[in-house]
Amino acid sequence: MNTAETIRRAVAEVEAMRREGRDLPDIGAAVGRVKRLQARRFEGTYADLLADGPYRAAARFFLQELYGERDFAERDAQFARIAGAVEKLFPRDVADTAAALAQLHALTESLDHAIARAMGPLEGDEVPTYVRAWKAVDRRGDRRRQLETVLAIGTEMSRLTRLPGLRLMLKVMRGPASAAGMGSLQRFLESGFDTFSSVARQRGGAERFLETIREREFRLMDVMFDADPVACETELRRTLGQAR
Repeated sequence: MNTAETIRRAVAEVEAMRREGRDLPDIGAAVGRVKRLQARRFEGTYADLLADGPYRAAARFFLQELYGERDFAERDAQFARIAGAVEKLFPRDVADTAAALAQLHALTESLDHAIARAMGPLEGDEVPTYVRAWKAVDRRGDRRRQLETVLAIGTEMSRLTRLPGLRLMLKVMRGPASAAGMGSLQRFLESGFDTFSSVARQRGGAERFLETIREREFRLMDVMFDADPVACETELRRTLGQAR
């Protein structure tokens, strides 16, 4: 499957789930709750990185672009509309990153919608409801694949910052990208490039940041899958309590 087909298929999957949320308001509302809770959880898990220091921008990029509760409908619509142009206008490495991002988005939406369906209408405390839904949905392999894809995108962004002339090329691409309807994709690429460029200026900085993500996310994942519900709720409340 080429880049354009990969992007179009991923965007179509996401749009089908969005239609479900519009057609079934209870599901749509539950998806919103899932995303808000998970964004707060990320803020709590990485409160130290988000507060200050050399990884603040990278942590904020992950929260806003990969783990956040933002509505990516505009970016998705651009992806579907210009999937073929991505291969023509951007270098192969950049196009592959765009395809990986589209696939990650589809997988993330699939997991969020599965949790939302299992949660059902909110009754009382959302933490035990979320934990029960997580365990009922399971999909441990997909969770691992989601995290590995996030880390792979981060690794690729870091690698791209080392390619001579790429930042200048991205700057030159602003006009053509905007004219082709790829403004959101262009902003994502520039933001990711600048974020990881600043981290990569420290020797081993990008690797340490991504290893921190890997370690904390896999630890939480193991708790959520393997611990009893009470322990899961305790851990989740701890991270939510650290969110600003």
